[in-house]
Amino acid sequence: MTDVDQTAATPFDDIRRLVASLPGPDRDAVAMVAERDATLTKPAGSLGRLEHLVSWLAAWQGKGQPTLDRPLVCVFAGSHGVTARGVSAFPDAVNRQMLDNFAAGGGAINQICAAYGLGFKVFDLAIDMPTGDITVGPAFDEKACVATMAFGMEAVAAGTDCLALGEMGIGNTTVAAAIYAALYGGEAAHWVGRGTGVDTAGLARKVAAVEAALAHHAGHLDDPLEVLARLGGREIAAMVGAILAARLQRVPVVLDGYVATAAAAILHRLAAGLLDHCLAGHVSAEGAHADVLERLGLVPLLALGMRLGEASGAALALGLLKGALACHRDMATFAQAGVSERSAG
Repeated sequence: MTDVDQTAATPFDDIRRLVASLPGPDRDAVAMVAERDATLTKPAGSLGRLEHLVSWLAAWQGKGQPTLDRPLVCVFAGSHGVTARGVSAFPDAVNRQMLDNFAAGGGAINQICAAYGLGFKVFDLAIDMPTGDITVGPAFDEKACVATMAFGMEAVAAGTDCLALGEMGIGNTTVAAAIYAALYGGEAAHWVGRGTGVDTAGLARKVAAVEAALAHHAGHLDDPLEVLARLGGREIAAMVGAILAARLQRVPVVLDGYVATAAAAILHRLAAGLLDHCLAGHVSAEGAHADVLERLGLVPLLALGMRLGEASGAALALGLLKGALACHRDMATFAQAGVSERSAG
């Protein structure tokens, strides 16, 4: 009889190996951006953070002349068993209805993408099959979690030079709150907000659901990947995969709001540097989002009081990135414009 190998690799081990192989920033590309920036018809540093954004694009695209020729907005859609606990102001039927709305071009995100010339793609993650109710069991098992991450990696398969990530799913602010509470501790009420607009009774049910989930899974939440599988959802797992695949293929990532940032938080706990190729598109009106961004060291580009999801804040931030890059790429140099440079004295 052969002894059973107790050290056999697990699906999560494959993810950890991938994490160890991811590339860092391209310093030569950053230097090329700085060299051109010094010649442009403006005082040094006068465009503020816009200048840093171009350097960031160059570092993670690995190109001294960064591009935004094929920016892509991806929305991952999933459904959640925890909605049976009355945690949302809207029924689960809205999931399918909103996918139909996106397909018809009727969503807010459709209009933003059209206004800024952004590609748009929606991933239906078994929207009619909710994950497990996290108050009484895991969202899904390790194998299914990794398979969903792998599906999310397909977001960059068609080729893009910048990826904006968002989500859609009734109940997903509850699972995001549970993830944050598991990662950072503290009272569940600190992490739970009104999401799509639940009333006071609904807010209390959300808090109770997060507390129940944490109690049920106590003792199994030390590993961030285990947190993802037990408390997360398909859209969050898919965004984790998309962030990893983007890093591997040198694609910068713009994160949307409260739920999308939960995927980033999982990776940050796995290894802090995993988010260096990501920026926060905006800070959500969901109260705890600002707290999470501070913990992740991400300074949001926009603060517009938004809480829609569906990558709307990230897409608006992509428009800002396009403006920053246009200034760097198309502004005249001192020599071209015949403008005197600042004297050395």
